[in-house]
Amino acid sequence: MTAKPDDHIDDKTAPLMEHLIELRTRIIWSLVAFIVAVCVCFTVWNPIFNFLTGPVCDALAERSQDCGLVLIKLQEGFFVAINISFFGGFVMAFPIIAYQLWRFVAPGLYRTEKAAFLPFLLASPIMFFLGAAFSSYVVLPIAFDFFLGFQQGALLPVPEGASPPDPATAPPAGILFQGSVQEYLGLTMKFVIAFGVCFQLPVLLTLMGKAGLVTAAGLESVRKYAIVVILIVAAVVTPPDLVSQLILFAAIYPLYEVSIFLIKRIEKKREAELRAEGLWFDDEDEAKDQPAAAAGSDAKP
Repeated sequence: MTAKPDDHIDDKTAPLMEHLIELRTRIIWSLVAFIVAVCVCFTVWNPIFNFLTGPVCDALAERSQDCGLVLIKLQEGFFVAINISFFGGFVMAFPIIAYQLWRFVAPGLYRTEKAAFLPFLLASPIMFFLGAAFSSYVVLPIAFDFFLGFQQGALLPVPEGASPPDPATAPPAGILFQGSVQEYLGLTMKFVIAFGVCFQLPVLLTLMGKAGLVTAAGLESVRKYAIVVILIVAAVVTPPDLVSQLILFAAIYPLYEVSIFLIKRIEKKREAELRAEGLWFDDEDEAKDQPAAAAGSDAKP
């Protein structure tokens, strides 16, 4: 009895099923790591919250004000704990998630491609943490000091040794900071994520240079446009004061120059390898070969 054509297993679907099974396994491991990390962070969300409120508490302490945030809604405290747990869980589980991504992609890469891609995979979380640390310890204190400077009136505490304000000259309405826990947490996380993403610039540009999508000469030719774009980004993600915008510009623009330097090194290494293999031709050599080839074609009958 011969098998019908429809009874045969399609050989093309077997590799696809193997890839899907492998992808499912990596996703399951990533989800398990993320859920475990979220549960761990939920048990210690108070210390994480105290760390995140450090910049605003320091800015309030300089003004002799108590550091206190209020709950606007009854369930707000619970959702703040959930948001902190998810944020901290992703940070904790990111190395495992990145490793699972590498285990899924690595079998389809050549040895040279693995050697080229692995450093960028390792550098990405490091640069993100550097950007987050820069935001927490440099930018946020300046931003909160700027925002708290708009307080006024008799509601503000009088520093020790200072005379109380004259009622005749004091503002009629007092403005005192009584921040919402959820609003403050959302603002802080936006700053941290924004700076972490901005610090990925050298990783992204260097990877594109490694793939041949951009060149050092091309980045140098658009340097003035890059400066304008960085200034626009600094104006959008920072408070509307010149100091914090210049700080962000001073942090991101050197990363752009570092990217150009790294791409130049990659291009020099690639040129040396091609010269060693006899596959590199300078523009002058090509210009000399073209007239010779044209003369040879004209000499033919």
